[in-house]
Amino acid sequence: MIRPRRRSTTIVTAILLFVVLIVVLQLWLFSATVHAYLGGDSSIVVPAGVASAVCLALIGGLLAYLYRLER
Repeated sequence: MIRPRRRSTTIVTAILLFVVLIVVLQLWLFSATVHAYLGGDSSIVVPAGVASAVCLALIGGLLAYLYRLER
């Protein structure tokens, strides 16, 4: 059986890795969107904004879970 403190540290580390992965995904999305927009394709801006908002919601959900874990 894993001790509670160690399990908590493992969960926090996993959440941190997910957040880093999502942030890298957002950076890639931003650069691809700017590249497409400067290339004349303005139809990609709204879907990219929605995808970025979803990423923000995921990070917010993970942060809320982390705060609940602390209690």
